[in-house]
Amino acid sequence: MWDDFDDEDPDFDEEGDFNFEKEQDKIYKHPLMKKAKDIVGLTKALVGSLDEARRELYGSMMLEDAVSLSSKFVAAESIPDYVIKMEKAVLIKIHAKSLFSMSYQLALEETHAEEHLQLLRVSIEDYRLLFVEWVKGFDSAEKNNDGWGIFTD
Repeated sequence: MWDDFDDEDPDFDEEGDFNFEKEQDKIYKHPLMKKAKDIVGLTKALVGSLDEARRELYGSMMLEDAVSLSSKFVAAESIPDYVIKMEKAVLIKIHAKSLFSMSYQLALEETHAEEHLQLLRVSIEDYRLLFVEWVKGFDSAEKNNDGWGIFTD
């Protein structure tokens, strides 16, 4: 098993020029990541105040959507490949829109004061605006064709 390990990897830098802490700071201090954390906090508060039946029905979906905003962002920021970045961006959009829609479902069921749901919607809208700027910064020249034909033209 360990015999397959290549000690002569030309891409391996023994000098350690890669600064893990710097990269981590870049990701976790990014405005999109900070806003995603705000959304997670608001979502947890909303889900926590739902009655048991609605918490079971909506809670896990809402929390999954909220947490996915940050996890997909981290995945996209961790790799330079345009195709993968765009895939993650699409998933972020889907989760954000789902969470946004869910806030209206809760409003229809009158589970929360409208002001509380509006806080979540405003945060998602702020996130969307940051997201649009973030996606504009993707380098489409750095892409690897994964064979699926999406984002490769």
